[in-house]
This record gives sequence, structure tokens and C-alpha cells, in this order.
Amino acid sequence: MFAIVQRRLTAAQRILLGQFLRFGVVGTFGFVVDTSVVYALRHPLGLYGAGAAAYVVAASANWVLNRVWTFRGRGSGPAHRQWLLFLAANLAGFVLNRGTYAILVTTVPLCADQPVFAVAAGSIAGLGLNFALSRSVVFR
Repeated sequence: MFAIVQRRLTAAQRILLGQFLRFGVVGTFGFVVDTSVVYALRHPLGLYGAGAAAYVVAASANWVLNRVWTFRGRGSGPAHRQWLLFLAANLAGFVLNRGTYAILVTTVPLCADQPVFAVAAGSIAGLGLNFALSRSVVFR
């Protein structure tokens, strides 16, 4: 089935699809990092502090993997500037991601007890916007 769909795509669409799939794989890794940091820091920092710290750690890990794999050869300038641009460009996705997380850990007892559900929902909420901004602003 995938081969049939792939044959009907233009070269540009295949590149876009490949990038989106790699971005999703990187995002899955980021989800694991995000969740791990939330669980590691939720008692010393609380759920909100842990969520904020986890986002920075996971976003940084995602930037590295997106730079070397998803968008390899795209983008320019010093790495530290690109990292800052990645964080800045994904602020809207951050609002969707951490807004969803905050709402869920505040209003859903299961999410407060097991924040992995809130982290997952937040990741899904910000996925499309983060991909679009990463591709068009950071790695163009």
C-alpha cells in the first residue's frame, strides 16, 4: 500500500513525506526524553517545573537529531544560533504542547498521577505546527 501511494507522489512530495516521517521518529525519541525528565523531576520541581525543564531538554535533543538526520544539509549558520532559532520558532508549538500538558495535569487526575498521558497529548498537539515551522524557518 505504501509503495502505491509513494509512486503517486511527486519527488517534492516524497521528500516532504520522508522529512515528516523522520520528524515523527525524532519526536517519538523526544517524547521518551520528555517523559523521562518529567518523571525524574516531578517531585523536586513539581509537575509544572518538571514539564518546563523537560520541554527544553527534549526540544534540544530533537533539534540535534533533526539537524543531523531529518533536515540534514538544510539550514545554515552557527549551531548555537540555529538551536535558539529552533526553540524560538517552535514557541507556538510549545504553547500548544505545554498548554495541553498543563490543562491535563490540572484537570484530569489520571494525568496528574501519570503525566505520561499529558506529555503524549501535548506532543501530538504541537506536532504539525512544529514540523511546519522547523522546515520553513529553521531548516530552510
